[in-house]
Amino acid sequence: MRKIILTLCLVAAGIAGAAAQKFALVDMEYILRNIPSYEMANEQLNQQSQRWENEVNEVSKEAESMYKNYQSEMVFLTDEQKKKREEAIVAKEKQATDLRYKYFGPEGELFKKRQALIQPIQEEVYNAVKAVATEKGYMTIFDRASSQSIVFASPAIDVSNEVLAKLGYSK
Repeated sequence: MRKIILTLCLVAAGIAGAAAQKFALVDMEYILRNIPSYEMANEQLNQQSQRWENEVNEVSKEAESMYKNYQSEMVFLTDEQKKKREEAIVAKEKQATDLRYKYFGPEGELFKKRQALIQPIQEEVYNAVKAVATEKGYMTIFDRASSQSIVFASPAIDVSNEVLAKLGYSK
């Protein structure tokens, strides 16, 4: 009998503790779309990425052109000339690959630029979310945009506009 009563007390205490916790949602995509500096940083990244992509494509086209010329002139070339042309083509292809890695690799220029432009904004948003959570007493705030497991959530617990207000972008 004591075990049953003790178990019931523990279950009741667990339910009461869980009921006391407050949860909220934010939509990070919505928040970031409403921050002009984030949109400008994204546009800047897209433009720079396009310039780099064009540069890599130019080098690749040069290598392709060199190869086509080599194929059409191959019958007229000596073995030594063939070898030099092949080496030049391989070097140009390597240059294109190296450029692509330099700009778009895991530690490439695009990654570094993205960190320099976007990370401070993300930290500012995180601090605003943290401040709203502290002020309102929320134990957990979920990101609606990245959580695929949230099927439905009441708009009443969405604090995205409060976060934007905390950042100085009232909606």
